[in-house]
Amino acid sequence: MTRFAIRRLASAVPTLFVLLTLAFFLMRAAPGGPFDGERTLPPQIEAALRAEYHLDEPLWRQYARYLADLAHGDLGPSFQYEGYRVSELIAAALPVSLRLGIGALALALLIGSAIGFVAARWPDTIVDRGLMTLALLGVSIPNYVVAPLLILLFAIGLGVLPAGGWRPGSVADMLLPVVALALPQIAYVARLLRGGLLEAMTAPFVRTARAKGLDESAVLLRHALRPALLPVISHLGPAAAGLITGSVVIEQVFNIPGLGRYFVQAALNRDYTLVLGAVLLYGSLIIACNFIVDLLYGALDPRLRLA
Repeated sequence: MTRFAIRRLASAVPTLFVLLTLAFFLMRAAPGGPFDGERTLPPQIEAALRAEYHLDEPLWRQYARYLADLAHGDLGPSFQYEGYRVSELIAAALPVSLRLGIGALALALLIGSAIGFVAARWPDTIVDRGLMTLALLGVSIPNYVVAPLLILLFAIGLGVLPAGGWRPGSVADMLLPVVALALPQIAYVARLLRGGLLEAMTAPFVRTARAKGLDESAVLLRHALRPALLPVISHLGPAAAGLITGSVVIEQVFNIPGLGRYFVQAALNRDYTLVLGAVLLYGSLIIACNFIVDLLYGALDPRLRLA
């Protein structure tokens, strides 16, 4: 397992290098530039700005300069947020996205696992069909529909929760965005766990446990749950990275200053360095989450660990 972990970590560096390289050149190949706007700048001012940010240099030299700065831990200045470094903007937005993402992930695991377990405990009954219908609705209805409905019900209708905004440390500000962000993942976890449990229930070791007279709930918990968690964990790798980096729609609807919102604004404004910083962070999170998933796979299934 240690050798496997070392190999996976070693492969992360070239993966991030390829990802960053593609993002660097694709951003510069896109039409427009960081200083394009509704008001056209005088040519001498635009030339001075391009010289200040080294955009007047050949593309290969810009790329080499960026890699050299990155090797020293410098993500560069933001082109649109004057006076700010990219690392400062990410450091300010990441804790917000982390709180939202971790809260949504915990809620999805807790509620989704409970729904999937109950549906698998009584398969092909009205309980199973009802829960899976709700899960299907959760997968089908997008965030940009769910979020305004939650605001309409709990903020405007009942007046028990704020409609938006972000105050550090406020649980009330987190509730609606976390629920809106978690609802699709609750549905996915429920469906995956139910399917995994029903498949595991046909395995020989589960039939043996039943033959020994164990209660059906005990069979599910003690014997079928462990292999049934494998597809759930596989899904949660990229899902966790997506939740942690924040949902653009949720952050826009609830006016939350998270990383996803910065990323979209940077892409629209051609803020090259901020886009690259967000891509680097997002790629690192995906690699880290998938690495944790691989370790959990080995812990849950000894056959994978031996392989």
